[in-house]
Amino acid sequence: MTTSYDDAQIGRARVTETPELAAYYKELEELEAGALWTVANDIEPWYPQPRSVPTHWSYAKLRPLVHKALPLVDADDAGRRVVMLTNPGRRDISAAVGLLYTGLQIMGPGEAMTAHRHQAAALRFVLEGTGAWTIVDGQKLEVGPRDFAITPNGTWHEHGNESPDTPCIWQDGLDIPLVNALDAPFYEVHPNLHQAPGRTVNSSLLTYGAHLLPYGTEGWTKPYSPLFAYPWEPTYESLLNLAKASEGSPYDGVIMEYTNPLTGGSVMPTMSAHIQLLRPDQPTRAHRHTGSVIYTVAKGHGYSVIDGCRYDWAEGDIFCVPSWSWHQHANMAASDDAVLFSFNDFPVMRALAFHREEAYTDNDGRQPSVQPS
Repeated sequence: MTTSYDDAQIGRARVTETPELAAYYKELEELEAGALWTVANDIEPWYPQPRSVPTHWSYAKLRPLVHKALPLVDADDAGRRVVMLTNPGRRDISAAVGLLYTGLQIMGPGEAMTAHRHQAAALRFVLEGTGAWTIVDGQKLEVGPRDFAITPNGTWHEHGNESPDTPCIWQDGLDIPLVNALDAPFYEVHPNLHQAPGRTVNSSLLTYGAHLLPYGTEGWTKPYSPLFAYPWEPTYESLLNLAKASEGSPYDGVIMEYTNPLTGGSVMPTMSAHIQLLRPDQPTRAHRHTGSVIYTVAKGHGYSVIDGCRYDWAEGDIFCVPSWSWHQHANMAASDDAVLFSFNDFPVMRALAFHREEAYTDNDGRQPSVQPS
């Protein structure tokens, strides 16, 4: 665990205020300057001090409000008909946690959106409905419940729902707050409003989805996965198979990362995604790491303890773990597994050499918990 420090210790700013210093600060301010020692303890703390707080969003409570938006707002008028999930500590940047955004997008029967592209990278996790599709740089992808799909930054994309009578809801995940923090956002509408899809639906899945490397892949030089869709059925089967062969992680259960099939790395440069299985009645041990995570309950029910507070979750619920927050998970079912989908900013942490991880060592590796107020 992190050592506790006293700000009076050597190495920390502790300058005593005087009338002369106050006058000096005023002189600096008039020249758009300042004294570092007045803010040093705030901008360089001993350890991460995220403004985000652990937050849980109930799908059962949000779902009726997501459906309520259908007759109220035209999707093209809104750009995207999305109910965003905001962290109480990060409403100023519309973030769900850290520099990650998420929301619930609903598409009505037979609905199609116009094509666009933006600097932010995006991903989708389907919660309900059949008939949903997305076209990414001309590749049409059909996705269903619990399927995962990516929309890398700068790619033209559009979405729709081919079902004649059933809405579709999927979770959007984007790095919009990160892009905005770096002052690098761009957004464009397709000059033809819609793309002309290629001849073969799910062509990236047919090419790269068999765990075999197809001949001729050396032509792919883009920094993101050439596989744009990761269906639920083979993903869940892989989890079950791994559970037969491995005990998994003491902190995350049986966990796997969605990867770029050409490199084995993350699906996109700024965000990665994982899927994890908790066996019946399984509790994990607590740990913490730099990097923020947004979890979605794909299957089952259980709870997570985040910084000492217990959050009970059920299928469809979404919750977040801020950077450097202690967290552990537990499956409450006695006879069935629970599965969590998650996405995070770990690729950024690793690329910048910011990644750090630490195990909770007290109380047999598990935090005591209370229900959140």
